[in-house]
Amino acid sequence: MIARLLLMDFGPGTRSAGEKIADQFAAIYKTMKGFKDATFFVDYETGESGTLTLWESKEDAEAATAIMRPKLMEAAGSMLKGPPTAKMFEVYKPKA
Repeated sequence: MIARLLLMDFGPGTRSAGEKIADQFAAIYKTMKGFKDATFFVDYETGESGTLTLWESKEDAEAATAIMRPKLMEAAGSMLKGPPTAKMFEVYKPKA
């Protein structure tokens, strides 16, 4: 399983716009091949936010990124204070 961490900065005062984007993207993620789960998080004071998504494979995560990044830039590009940063990690589940 692969975890993809996406971090963004919308700046303060963008709560409703950020939540609207999260709701929109959550619905899209659910339709994508290999999607397992998504968690959205935000610091409402600073506007820093992110998404942690889980995927069955690295290929699924990469395919989703190719589709979702342009959608993110279209939906939120003017609100972003800088480019989003993303990293992928292999998920390890402890045996205990």
